[in-house]
Amino acid sequence: MELGVEKLVGRKDGAIGWMIFNNPERRNAVSLDMWRAIPEVLAAFEADPEVRVIVFTGAGERAFVSGADISQFEAERSDAAAEARYSSASAAANAAMAGLSKPSIAMIRGYCIGGGLAVALTCDLRVCSEESRFAIPAARLGLGYGFGGVKALIDVVGPSIAKEILFTARQFSAEEALRVGLVNRVAPATDLERLVRDYAAMIGANAPLTLRAAKLAAREALRDPEKRRLAEVEAAVAACFDSADFKEGRTAFMEKRAPAFRGV
Repeated sequence: MELGVEKLVGRKDGAIGWMIFNNPERRNAVSLDMWRAIPEVLAAFEADPEVRVIVFTGAGERAFVSGADISQFEAERSDAAAEARYSSASAAANAAMAGLSKPSIAMIRGYCIGGGLAVALTCDLRVCSEESRFAIPAARLGLGYGFGGVKALIDVVGPSIAKEILFTARQFSAEEALRVGLVNRVAPATDLERLVRDYAAMIGANAPLTLRAAKLAAREALRDPEKRRLAEVEAAVAACFDSADFKEGRTAFMEKRAPAFRGV
């Protein structure tokens, strides 16, 4: 099954939904049609009970995502009305990526720069190859980096490292990214996909309702206390205890076998 458009491909592979930024000649820079396709692809994966984990990746070996496709700006952001359409599409795409209820993994090769890093930060886990490089070069371009992007970075690496990334605008190696918590794992390029598939299989074998409740609780923990939707977290936890999967988990434990969870 394939979804999306030529440069933003959604592909189902067993329990994994792959969202592939397919613009390798421009280091997978994101154009308007790609932004527009992201919510469609992710909605299909969310609605498919067979998809347990969603993996974001870039085509080719040079880059994960290198941000917005600047070469398209003359056509796509030429006046105020066009800019409004572009901003609306990119905002909807970012909301779809950050709002997933299913676990997501960014599989990163090569450059993960600017908007590409923002895409990776919407994922729950980030796994990269040894030659990957990370940066937010806003300070070298003179542009303002919005509150949402700064907060997403701080939520992952903390304020001190976030300020180092933003103030210096320098590139961080994969080793540094691992040390500061920007990525979860680093692998040789030849082993990267295998490692991601192993993680996806490990996650996908677990109870979907439990994962959903945990992800929801983690998301709410990052909100200001007065804005936390704790009733939703409590309802998600209660749904786990009321589920057939909870019974299956107990039965499988007693029978000393692997559970077969169905997400119900």
